[in-house]
Amino acid sequence: MGHSAPRYAVLEGLGEHVAATLGDRLIATRFTQGEYCFTVRREAIAEALDLLRERHEYQQLVEIAGVDYPNRPERFEMVYCLLSLTKNHRIRVACTTDEDTPVPTVTTIWPVAGWLEREVYDMFGVIFAGNPDLRRILTDYGFRGHPFRKDFPLTGYSEMRYSEEQGRVIYEPVKLAQDFRNFDFTSPWEGADYVLPGDEKSLGGPPHVETPKTTDKPSETGAGKGANKAAAKPSLEAAADQPADKKGGKA
Repeated sequence: MGHSAPRYAVLEGLGEHVAATLGDRLIATRFTQGEYCFTVRREAIAEALDLLRERHEYQQLVEIAGVDYPNRPERFEMVYCLLSLTKNHRIRVACTTDEDTPVPTVTTIWPVAGWLEREVYDMFGVIFAGNPDLRRILTDYGFRGHPFRKDFPLTGYSEMRYSEEQGRVIYEPVKLAQDFRNFDFTSPWEGADYVLPGDEKSLGGPPHVETPKTTDKPSETGAGKGANKAAAKPSLEAAADQPADKKGGKA
């Protein structure tokens, strides 16, 4: 299933033309999801993007996306999404890095990359060499860790909040309202493996009766002319609420 972006026509011979332009900067070329993705050497990423902008008219940097592959030696992959306004066409350029090796900044080509690189730095911890303002942009100051890493804990042992008393953000141990949270996700339609409270009354089925009760005749049901006549009589409370003239008294 492709992505929700509009489908663009594949330019004839684009892969070969871009490969010839990038030269030894190119590591691999793949075509997936209706777009070309060119993987280049990390140290040559800025040069490669500049060549694609100048020679192939990919003028706009739409996004810088980070991807984490913890099992790879260089676990992080930086994906640069480019758009050609003149060709109405999109491509992707990627490079890889680890936790310590910086990636050259592309703010000298697109100033907007400063914000995009800060987001990747905040979420993944990737360092961009040459970025003039590499700070966190989404998490709070003093935040520990990088939320988009696959090994980032989903339930931490500490929580961060703003302290009115101290006038700053502080970390505190997580205080759970319940010491043990054991949830049963068994479908109620299939039934649990244990007896729920109250269900013990239904174990063994309904109680055994020697002679079941039957109502073969109307008299056995309590219905009939006598019951209808008794039902037509007003109750004592209704009789007490009636006006005096209806009870036979004088006005």
